[in-house]
Amino acid sequence: MTAPSGRVPRPASYASPVTETPHDHRPAGSVRVLLAEDQGMMRGALALLLGMEPDIEVVAQVAAGDVIVDTALAHRPDVALLDIELPGLSGLDAAAELRERAPHCKVLILTTFGRPGYLRRAMDAGAAGFLVKDGPVEELASAIRRVIAGETVVDPALAAAALGAGPSPLSARECDVLRASADGATVADVAARLHLSGSTVRNYLSAAIGKTGTRNRAEALRQARHRGWL
Repeated sequence: MTAPSGRVPRPASYASPVTETPHDHRPAGSVRVLLAEDQGMMRGALALLLGMEPDIEVVAQVAAGDVIVDTALAHRPDVALLDIELPGLSGLDAAAELRERAPHCKVLILTTFGRPGYLRRAMDAGAAGFLVKDGPVEELASAIRRVIAGETVVDPALAAAALGAGPSPLSARECDVLRASADGATVADVAARLHLSGSTVRNYLSAAIGKTGTRNRAEALRQARHRGWL
């Protein structure tokens, strides 16, 4: 369609980290939702489906974790619906920041990776709910309403798995060292990044390898990620 000026309007850029959802005429009591998902097709589908609910309004969409908090402060959503694996900042780290800087906003984690370790970290970060993406949208809409009502909503199968798995055996510093070595960095590289001595890095790596029951740091990293400890 041609604009009145005779120019053809350009489509919105997919590279933009924040998408403002157009306002409609929903009731004043609608639940305002911020949606954080890096896959454009999934983000658009979720926004469309949630937008069909009469009492839910998606007020903003973001594709990166490091803009979540600023977007929440600007749009003041009631609920932030966050994926875990996002560029810039993970949804779990963003949840912890939201708890500090935007305590009015409830956090609901929605992820492909239903790992018990992720669930524990989400609850520690102050999330009010944790669901996996293979559920129906009606279940997601219900979860949004329930967290607004003050409930904690967790996928039942994942909750049972988390209870059986127990807490992560890794210390915060052991996790830091494993993350820093993820790209094949040498001990010296990791030490420089984390401002530690080489011997301290070796000790942390040795401890992480022992706690994960693996043979080397690459295996320890894979195991920690698989368990959701990182």
